[in-house]
Amino acid sequence: MTTFKLNTGASIPALGFGTWQDADAQENAVLEALKAGYRHIDTARVYGTEPAVGRAIKKSGIPRDQIFLTTKIWNNKHHPDDVPQALQDSLNDLGLEYVDLLLMHWPVAFKRGDELFPKTQSGGPDVVDTDYLDTYRAMEKLIATGKVKAIGVSNFSKAEMERVLANATVPPAVHQLEGHPWLQQRGFADWHKKNGIHVTHYSPFGNQNEIYSREGTIGRLIEDPVLVEIGKKYGKSAAQVALAWGVSEGHSVLPKSKTPERIRQNLEGDFKLDQEDVKKIRGIDRKLRFNDSSEDFGYDLFKDLDGKK
Repeated sequence: MTTFKLNTGASIPALGFGTWQDADAQENAVLEALKAGYRHIDTARVYGTEPAVGRAIKKSGIPRDQIFLTTKIWNNKHHPDDVPQALQDSLNDLGLEYVDLLLMHWPVAFKRGDELFPKTQSGGPDVVDTDYLDTYRAMEKLIATGKVKAIGVSNFSKAEMERVLANATVPPAVHQLEGHPWLQQRGFADWHKKNGIHVTHYSPFGNQNEIYSREGTIGRLIEDPVLVEIGKKYGKSAAQVALAWGVSEGHSVLPKSKTPERIRQNLEGDFKLDQEDVKKIRGIDRKLRFNDSSEDFGYDLFKDLDGKK
């Protein structure tokens, strides 16, 4: 299995297992994934899947040090005083003593408290001005506790990343962001490599549904003729090629599924593409972003990045 070295010296498996959505199905799905050979599991406080992930890890019997586990702090726990407890709450739900990676899920802070999506009186998101740098500094302090092996961020813009890096004592180990052959963000990816920050892609299959966009109705990424054609050469599906592209570019990828067959198939996306095929895939970048929560969060995300509508 392909692994990459983080700036902490730790190894992160290239192929991870995402656990967003379908909280009830996750215990079986994660157990299935671990049985199939996944050793990188991704969860988050807001997914509500931490208890299921923890139970699956226990049931699997796989030693804890063989699993790379990521979780994320949610927007309502950005105040520096809330960060240690936010981690502890996640560890309690996971039933574990540490996580391998803790990410700040978004650069935007919501009102403090237990509500995941606090609203103002007028019904909009209750956004507060806690600076993500203060949140990040509180995360840096967690490393000394041994409860976190590495820290990083998710869904940051380039300007936000530069500001974190300029002010960090501990540089982010990982930036998790939307990435797939239709949203390659090559310049941004190169910036991360230059600064020793590993990139993990969520939504590695782009959209799973036909959606109506500024280009009219678009097809599904996993039916892209270029990916289908390349797949034939390797005896692989277009979905497996999409995953292999991310790995060949040096990124981790987080496919998610709850069907055992699909879970196993996705694991077979960890293979090496010839350089000529990587180049062909570079030609299908549509700069198409499917996940932009700016409106829901009352915060302008991805301002300086490809695919910003």
